[in-house]
Amino acid sequence: MVYRFKSDLKYSDVTPKSVWMNRRHLMACGAAAFSVAGVSGVGVAAVRNQRYSTDEELTSLDDILTYNNFYEFGNSKGDPSQHADALTTSPWDIKVDGLVNKPGTYSFDDIVRGVNMEERIYRLRCVEAWSMVIPWIGFQLSEFLTRVEPQSGARYVAFETLYRPEEMPAQRTRMLDWPYREGLRLDEAMHPLTILATGLYGESMPNQNGAPIRLVVPWKYGFKSIKSIVRISLVADIPETTWNMQAPREYGFYSNVNPNRSHPRWSQASERRVGGGIFAKRIPTRMFNGYESEVSGLYADMDLMANY
Repeated sequence: MVYRFKSDLKYSDVTPKSVWMNRRHLMACGAAAFSVAGVSGVGVAAVRNQRYSTDEELTSLDDILTYNNFYEFGNSKGDPSQHADALTTSPWDIKVDGLVNKPGTYSFDDIVRGVNMEERIYRLRCVEAWSMVIPWIGFQLSEFLTRVEPQSGARYVAFETLYRPEEMPAQRTRMLDWPYREGLRLDEAMHPLTILATGLYGESMPNQNGAPIRLVVPWKYGFKSIKSIVRISLVADIPETTWNMQAPREYGFYSNVNPNRSHPRWSQASERRVGGGIFAKRIPTRMFNGYESEVSGLYADMDLMANY
């Protein structure tokens, strides 16, 4: 069974929940540190990193919580917010294996202890041609990978989402080949833009958005940013990834945001920002989702139309 995205989508138009969620308030706070002691047990201060920011209007927390793809909880945008409260996120462990010098099972607390926790405001571009602007809380994936010491033969990083059908109801179906899997080239994983996120809007990561820890790779389509990670493997060969296995003609391994390469069933030249209503004017999609200056060097010798 091949599950296909819908290309004609509806959007909510919700006012941000409170003034502090407003972009102008966040930006006015500058680069000051703020407490996120309640963020998934992090217990450290997060610094707003102005280098990785934008002056675009933030997507409201309500929209982020209720308009979401997390297929383990259902294939409608509102399903995760309806069903993810059953997910148990503590305790939480991540298995690290493969071509690393320090394999093992790492608890969530071990993973976040001593990291440089930051708030980063990133654009999120879904392959379905909708987008958001989200203030994530997290740290660079490279910090954790450096700790586990990749071996010289490691060229890729593979990720797996939790498989727990008793709490994730759609895993009882054959919608996808569970567990959900994703992967990056090692240089992509080590790039400063790539983060492990543990929260958003200054709070712990909501269950429906990938609690307690998820990947965020802002220059790639959103499905690359795998949620609720329980396994990270360093491997020599390109790993299998869920949507590439499901529909390889539609979803490539790289999945870089590319307005010049249409999806087989719709254009990627423009996008609709969630929160603007169904009649909101579409905005042009930028190459690499606007992060071209930071990441284009990773693909300098690649044909981005063929390597999609």
